[in-house]
Amino acid sequence: MNLTNLIKMSLVLTFVVVMLGAYTRLADAGLGCPDWPGCYGQLTVPNEQHEIALAKSLYPSLVVEADKAWLEMIHRYFAGTLGLVVFAITVIGIRTQQLSSRLALSLSVVVIFQALLGMWTVTMMLMPIIVMGHLLGGFTLFSLLALSLWRSQTAQQPQIASRSGSGLKVLAGSTLVVVIAQIALGGWTSSNYAALMCTTLPICQGDWVSHLDFATAFELIQPKQASYEFGTLDYGARMTIHVTHRIGAVVVALMVSTLAFHLFKSAPQYRGLATILMGLLTVQVGLGVANVLLSLPLVVAVAHNLGAAFLLITVIRANYLVFQPSSKEVSNLASRKESVYE
Repeated sequence: MNLTNLIKMSLVLTFVVVMLGAYTRLADAGLGCPDWPGCYGQLTVPNEQHEIALAKSLYPSLVVEADKAWLEMIHRYFAGTLGLVVFAITVIGIRTQQLSSRLALSLSVVVIFQALLGMWTVTMMLMPIIVMGHLLGGFTLFSLLALSLWRSQTAQQPQIASRSGSGLKVLAGSTLVVVIAQIALGGWTSSNYAALMCTTLPICQGDWVSHLDFATAFELIQPKQASYEFGTLDYGARMTIHVTHRIGAVVVALMVSTLAFHLFKSAPQYRGLATILMGLLTVQVGLGVANVLLSLPLVVAVAHNLGAAFLLITVIRANYLVFQPSSKEVSNLASRKESVYE
């Protein structure tokens, strides 16, 4: 299998791992297995009577919930497979020089750190900063693999139109920063179980302003708890997180819409990308509204996570294309190199 196909396979695997991770988290199965990397001291979920007896002897205060444990272990199986594929990409990418050493090594570093975050998620009992970091790590790996795919492909990329100038670059870069911040906010909302703190639109019900508590809401290292499952913050802090995420959604909608508009009018080769951006944004906003109106259905909540991943990748794609050197810049660079060797 060549490198490009291997990267494509890893992207599919990453999508599955992100989906399973979101489903596991939102189904409250993040502690389905109290240890890591196994489950109650073995590599599969305890099923036989003697296995359950052993599990109870190791963790006498816990009840083996097979359905939640299987969710967690299936997620780990896919994540482990993905890790092996990424290591292969790193080795092949460096050996064939189809990827820069920095990018190839970054893939493996992220996978290793993701494994550590997965372990800490369990051993630190769903501490919000760890859970959010694990989510961001998955999105980071997805983004780096997409970038690796684009760089491994030999087809010439569309060049930026000269009339776009630096303004489009600034807009694309700013939009990327805003989207990343909003994804982090979404992860913080989910890990603190704040998704249902406001059940009305557009902001929140009642005298929500009087409950705002930014200091507690965004205290990244929270007081130590026996477990952070189902959240430990009070209503005011969680409501503040939820409202901030909604406000962030408005900012993202404005930025992505503006970027899509300027891409569309900038050059014909960007029009397809601009259309995809607007489509993804529309779906993502719709899923966010559905989460509130329908009280966070599991399928919709998972789809909202996946929509964020696709929106991020598309914005990164826009940046990748916009920051490509123009034909004139490439010619000037080639001329300078030739003059050096003369």
